[in-house]
Amino acid sequence: MNKDISKIYIASDHRGVGLKLYLIEMLGAMNYEIVNLGTEDPNTPVDFPDIAEKVAKKMETDPQSRGILICGTGAGMEIAANRYRHLRASRCERPEQARDDRFHDDINVLALASDDIDIEMAFVCARSFLESPFDAQEKRIRRLKKIS
Repeated sequence: MNKDISKIYIASDHRGVGLKLYLIEMLGAMNYEIVNLGTEDPNTPVDFPDIAEKVAKKMETDPQSRGILICGTGAGMEIAANRYRHLRASRCERPEQARDDRFHDDINVLALASDDIDIEMAFVCARSFLESPFDAQEKRIRRLKKIS
């Protein structure tokens, strides 16, 4: 468990409810503080931009937090999250990708595609995202400032 993370805000649209509940259980067992921001009903469609906004608002006042957003493709949540200046989201399918995206780009939101990823692989990606450090070299910080 990464002690530098205050909370993990996790949310999904209707297509990602099952994967979200699995990740809450698995990450909770690792003693992460998980805050579930919905949705709970896989049979009632919701719009992914509204779900991403919930996570963005929480993370704005909690800079030590991380976010996990899940929708069918993962791309919708990634796009919606990246609208917010304080969020850097990446859709990951492999743990190496999550590790590298943290290391190089200091992502603070992991986007997952519930339609495309095995639940166990999603958990491995989430662990890699949460456990990987940012390489705070001057060049990386300079680049991030340019997009913030």
